Amino acid sequence: VQLQASGGGLVQAGGSLRLSCAASGRTVSSYAMSWWRRRPRNEREFVAAINWSGGSEYYAASVKGRFTISRDTTKNTINLQSDSLLPEDTAVYYCAAGIRPVYASDYENRFNYDYWGRGTLVTVSS
Repeated sequence: VQLQASGGGLVQAGGSLRLSCAASGRTVSSYAMSWWRRRPRNEREFVAAINWSGGSEYYAASVKGRFTISRDTTKNTINLQSDSLLPEDTAVYYCAAGIRPVYASDYENRFNYDYWGRGTLVTVSS
């Protein structure tokens, strides 16, 4: 599966952005799908994930209540609605797909994802 993230940009603190990840080659319902980010001078970190059936969502504590992951099987995309953005949300955001995640902790392990898209930059100004 090939993945392409889009929707990044510059936004003021408190604002919102909607990121999208378009999949091609396979359907998003074939995989656990997730969003990750790499903030300046930091390692890549887990943001959110949705399981293959779309019935379960997982979030990092830092974004829970502000970000919402969803998928659109008709468009073969996953989305990340990001609200109440903070300057510390500034990062390059990546989407990823994998078949190994089963338990909740599996979704937060980047080594369980085999396919990664190029990132999209989100900059939140204070």
